Amino acid sequence: MEFKITEEKENALFNRKEIKGFIDSEVVPSRIETSKILSEKFKVPWENIKIKKIVGKFGSKTFSVEANIYSSEQDKDSIELKKKKEMPEKKTEETPTKEAPVPETPKETTPAPEEKLQENELKIDEKTEQ
Repeated sequence: MEFKITEEKENALFNRKEIKGFIDSEVVPSRIETSKILSEKFKVPWENIKIKKIVGKFGSKTFSVEANIYSSEQDKDSIELKKKKEMPEKKTEETPTKEAPVPETPKETTPAPEEKLQENELKIDEKTEQ
């Protein structure tokens, strides 16, 4: 795989280099492979590199790459947002707990249709008597 730089910009505010370029490859290069290629080219540890995106066009063997190269891993961690995959998993010791049974709520009883008819007839009878 060969990496060709199209744009390199120094961003002093964030203490990083912003790189845009192309990689010629048969398959889509992984982020780790791409960061290792960039680390060899710029002579920085691959942990200091954040790959923003790798985009290819259908049928093409050329992939567009955008990356940020930081001076230290602490700078990268403090500035870049982490994806859920990149977050360290918190391992907590969970003790198996027995779930308490959920008490059933008493169901409301609805009168049978015959009872409703009788109630309605009573109301009608009361109205007619008055």
